[in-house]
Amino acid sequence: MRHRRIDRLMTREVVSVRGDAPFKEVVRTLSRSRVTAVPVLDGGGRVLGVVSEADLLRKTADQAAVPGGQRAVPGLEAPERAKSEGTRAEELMSAPAVCARPEWTVPEAARLMEVQGVKRLVVVDDEDRPVGIVSRRDLLGVFLREDDDIRREIVEDVLGDTLRLTPDVLSVEVRDGRVDLAGSLPFRRMIPAVERMCATVDGVVSVSCSRLTYDIDDDTERGGGRS
Repeated sequence: MRHRRIDRLMTREVVSVRGDAPFKEVVRTLSRSRVTAVPVLDGGGRVLGVVSEADLLRKTADQAAVPGGQRAVPGLEAPERAKSEGTRAEELMSAPAVCARPEWTVPEAARLMEVQGVKRLVVVDDEDRPVGIVSRRDLLGVFLREDDDIRREIVEDVLGDTLRLTPDVLSVEVRDGRVDLAGSLPFRRMIPAVERMCATVDGVVSVSCSRLTYDIDDDTERGGGRS
């Protein structure tokens, strides 16, 4: 199976700022480019971190006037307090940046986003210089694959190349990303394996195996028998 690489989905025109860029320049860059975050680069063009609207709004919220002269956000930890008081991109940014490589697959990138709780990844080369930005919306683009393309991959890669099944063994129907499998497999324990493998194909929304049967019940936990 060939998962889509993120270099096929990412935005290649990377809007960035230098570490010494002042607060207002960062705001202007975000506004002018209509983006919500930009990577912050050092003098050699390498990624130092990412500054987002959330980073900038922290400063606005924390400096808001409140009765008694208290901070509007009293619970900030020292590092976050320092960021709210920063005036340059390198002081405001979140660091280190959460980065990915161009050859990463969609599942790899999605997993990192989920673990790190971020909405985008800076895609960098071997020298940590940005070559693109991939967002959650970009990754969702795999669900725009045509049904015929998904079916072809399941038939040729999953059933043919991986499981070594002939094309006439199973019927594969795909509608709006929903896969429906029908036919007979040699063994019962192949059914969940086929279901899992089909579910990992890019663009698949769901997999139904309700019309699959089997010749030999090799599931010893359930006991022998024939479908």
